[in-house]
Amino acid sequence: MMFIRSFVFFFGVLATLLLGWAALVGIPDIMISEIEPPEELERYTAEEAFGREIYIREGCVYCHSQQVRPEGFGADQERFWGRPSVPADYVYDRPHLLGTMRTGPDLLNIGVRQTSISWHMEHLYDPRLVVEGSTMPPYPWLFEVKRTAGPDDYVLDIPEDRVPDGKVVVATPEAEALVEYLLSLDRSYDSPQRVVDNDEEE
Repeated sequence: MMFIRSFVFFFGVLATLLLGWAALVGIPDIMISEIEPPEELERYTAEEAFGREIYIREGCVYCHSQQVRPEGFGADQERFWGRPSVPADYVYDRPHLLGTMRTGPDLLNIGVRQTSISWHMEHLYDPRLVVEGSTMPPYPWLFEVKRTAGPDDYVLDIPEDRVPDGKVVVATPEAEALVEYLLSLDRSYDSPQRVVDNDEEE
């Protein structure tokens, strides 16, 4: 009798977990897999994909969302963050990095809003160099202080009082890849959802 109860309890818990997984992961994944990517949406390059891994590792997703809300759910359009997001915007994203809060601004279209490589580099090294009063933490471990820069090094243009005498700050490959990923975030093309809506109206 005890064995039967344990058996029923075990499979009850297992069934609950499987149903939860199916509802939250399995079914949505099947639904999204049927969505065709927009022509303008490109796959990430190897460097951008590596930069995306750095973005995840450094916890950027905890403070930045990648989901522009529709009108009526916030002031995203007033902030010029772009049109509302649609499922097709995330076809190549695994895992999706929608985020859960906005301590910082939404980054889905940061590659359009801020196209300067030097701005992104300085922002990562010390956000307050480019945004006064920023609450974002600096990421100095993504950079290296050297006596002299090599021919392929990206040297940051920062105030001399922020660098040890006679030395330079250069970006590591991780910093360069992260900036490439941020610059790739561009969902400014026309929403493919609009085409679907127009077809349905006809």
